[in-house]
Amino acid sequence: MIKKLLLPTDFSEQATYAFEVACQLAKQYDAQLHLIHMVELPYSLIDVIDGNHNAQLPEALFFMKLAQQNFEKLRAEKYASDIELFEHVKFNSIQSGILDYAEEHEIDIIIMGSHGSSGFEELFIGSNTEKIVRHSKIPVFVIKKRHVNFKINRLIFATDLENDNLKPVAQALKFAQTQKAEFKMVYVNTPDRFETTEKIQALFKEFVQKLQIETPHFEIFNDLKVERGIMNYAKSQKADLIAIGTHGRKGLAHFFNGSLSEGLVNHAKRPVLTFKI
Repeated sequence: MIKKLLLPTDFSEQATYAFEVACQLAKQYDAQLHLIHMVELPYSLIDVIDGNHNAQLPEALFFMKLAQQNFEKLRAEKYASDIELFEHVKFNSIQSGILDYAEEHEIDIIIMGSHGSSGFEELFIGSNTEKIVRHSKIPVFVIKKRHVNFKINRLIFATDLENDNLKPVAQALKFAQTQKAEFKMVYVNTPDRFETTEKIQALFKEFVQKLQIETPHFEIFNDLKVERGIMNYAKSQKADLIAIGTHGRKGLAHFFNGSLSEGLVNHAKRPVLTFKI
């Protein structure tokens, strides 16, 4: 059960989209919502202020006052009413500051807005979001556009049916159940990693036996590239959420090679939920 959500924010438009979704989830799960704003100052200044809130340096005071004003604006949003909110400003690197806070406060899920300008690649690669996804021990929810009424009716999980996907699939299935959402698994079959339908079905049967759950809906989807297949399958199923497992050493980079068509770029705005493998 989700009891604590963490929203890192730079108060951008994308971060505000994520905040609106985070508020809706907090109400659904009656959970705390922690807001954290990271300020990356030069290391010499960070050493002086020791990363705490008692900083007296003019630079630190300025950024803290600015953050507080922005926090007040978020609190004033109608959708933020009746939520237990906690606000924090940290003087640290974005990645370590967020992950350390999540561990220290026993956060269940991180929700982030993406600054990706185009394509599924841009949703993660080279961004702070991708860094968090790569190293986070807990699930990361990535939001790219506004969702006034956020509702997950159908969740798809893209998998290669390897054993290291067992835990992520179980976590995603549990989340889908709390949302009362339809859960579908998909294996994207590509020319460069082609497997016969018979072999994939056998892998799936073995996978489900290890999961020890009722057999979920499963499909094999053929496409030229894995990332194209994920997006095209999500579109064909009118999925509300894409879930995938991620390797810490690889992040999501192994998914995103090659260019994406313009049509695929437009479909990349679906929320993505990642689980650490």
